[in-house]
Amino acid sequence: MSLRSEIFEQPLVLARLLEDQMEGVQEIAQAICAREVEFVFLAARGTSNNAGLYAKYLWGSFNRLPTALAAPSLFTIYGRPPVLRNALVVGISQSGQSPDIVSVVAEGSRQGTPTLAITNDPGSPLAQAAEFVIDTGAGTEEAVAATKTYTTQLLAIAMLSVALSGESDRLAALQRVSVLVEQALALDALIERVTERYRYMEHCVVLGRGYNYATAFEWSLKLKELARVVATPYSSADFQHGPVAIVSEGFPVLAVVPGGAVIDAMLTLLSSLVSEHQVELLVISNEEEVLSLARTPLRLPADLPEWLSPLVSIVPAQLFSYHLARAKGYETETPPGLSKVTRTW
Repeated sequence: MSLRSEIFEQPLVLARLLEDQMEGVQEIAQAICAREVEFVFLAARGTSNNAGLYAKYLWGSFNRLPTALAAPSLFTIYGRPPVLRNALVVGISQSGQSPDIVSVVAEGSRQGTPTLAITNDPGSPLAQAAEFVIDTGAGTEEAVAATKTYTTQLLAIAMLSVALSGESDRLAALQRVSVLVEQALALDALIERVTERYRYMEHCVVLGRGYNYATAFEWSLKLKELARVVATPYSSADFQHGPVAIVSEGFPVLAVVPGGAVIDAMLTLLSSLVSEHQVELLVISNEEEVLSLARTPLRLPADLPEWLSPLVSIVPAQLFSYHLARAKGYETETPPGLSKVTRTW
């Protein structure tokens, strides 16, 4: 199994996750609703932390649950964990092996709060420490760079959001995700061609906002892991508070801009970057006005709900990072210095 085949396996594993786990997720949601949960305290690292950014927006928006991202060092290094009363403590980890993430969930259990593990290994230490477990069921992921384990984490987060709210129209939207991801994979040949233009790119910024703030961070991570590009992610709003000063003519700006509530703000910024700074703009979008600004436009499916767009918009980003690494002549399966399981304290 190669990285490319794991990227292309995503429609299958997403459809399987929804079919196999939705009933169990609904039972977990019922149990959570029976507790006095007022906020979510979420621990994760790396790609899983980017999934946590999505949860922060999704659970906050649809479920009105403030979601705080944990500082695991408070638990493992400083030994001063915060009070978690009325929290749902969530650990997200592909392997479920990292001691610092396990320690946060274990402390939640010690303090008597409900705890949830979202992991690809239901027998892992993280799963054993949690009261509830969502098995993402991605199967073995051999490539170091996470792809299908990331999108299944996103889907698990979306499934829990839908189960907590009980909205049938959103459940119907979930059932279309695998088809939308399949449509995004059709960009593969185009992306392979356009990456040749970027083979000498050494640095760039990656912009996103709202639900796709997570996508900006995950795309940036994939560019670092695979193509060794110094890619810095920003909210489009934060980018205007100083970092915009680094751009000049030809500077690579990558942006994730599906249609939705943030489109006007993103469009204003990107129009300015192109007209005033003549940046090199690559966009992932389904909005014609945004696509028309880009030197390299990558088109998303038109009928894509904004709240689900991170599950689909990351797919062209994964393909771009993969093909760029190949264009640069880099190893895509086991990049040097990286391992599949990273254990941090």
